[in-house]
Amino acid sequence: MATCVNKNIKLDSLHLFHQYQKNKITDIRNQIMELNFGLVKKEAYHWVNQCNESYEDLLQVGSIGLIRAIERFNVEKGNAFSSFAIPYIRGEIQHYLRDKSCTLRIPRRWLELRQQSISFVHSFREQHHRQPTNIETADYLQVSVREWQDIKLAYQNRKPLSLDISVNNDVEAQMSLGDLVADPKCRSFHLVYEDKVRLQQALGELEDRTRDVLEFVFLHDLTQKETAKVLDISVVTVSRQLKKGLNLLKKSMAQEN
Repeated sequence: MATCVNKNIKLDSLHLFHQYQKNKITDIRNQIMELNFGLVKKEAYHWVNQCNESYEDLLQVGSIGLIRAIERFNVEKGNAFSSFAIPYIRGEIQHYLRDKSCTLRIPRRWLELRQQSISFVHSFREQHHRQPTNIETADYLQVSVREWQDIKLAYQNRKPLSLDISVNNDVEAQMSLGDLVADPKCRSFHLVYEDKVRLQQALGELEDRTRDVLEFVFLHDLTQKETAKVLDISVVTVSRQLKKGLNLLKKSMAQEN
């Protein structure tokens, strides 16, 4: 029964893709998304157990990847849409998780100990009507006081402070953390976003195949062999397109400086 359903989905999707490539109508794209939304659900379910993000948030992020796959898919190449779409969906979710992840990587054991401490502190306050000391918490977790302090410090500093954060309450003379940084190289932090925009613009100027190869290899973490299979080209072609694309990007970025 499942085989028949999958076959019907493929046939319906193929028919809709032919229509969509002739007329870029949003309603047709939405129908394609509805038919293939199971790909997003499957990928979101895989990642929800490996992060702290909600299933609904991952579905939304994965949907963006599905839309990108629909826009890039070429029926004439004869590839299965599911094989083509998964790297886009997975890549979008992975980028989202990377952006949301802590800059400081905390050991799993410390994360588990901190979770245990939350339950302990809650029950201790209800019973004793006060906050437990570091010694009491460390004793409960069966670790040294020094290690418990390190765990708390690591969690507090898991994300960097923004250089734009205000460090005084003077409305007329607001001062940010960046203003207090003596190193002139701090300006490079402000250039990161500009570089990202320029890179996206440079990618947009590349040929479709070259851009696809670069995105699959560098953004979606596919090997050259996997990229060749998805795009239905040879590994040699992938290698050449990579070299060509990187050279063009270097030239384009250099011209902007």
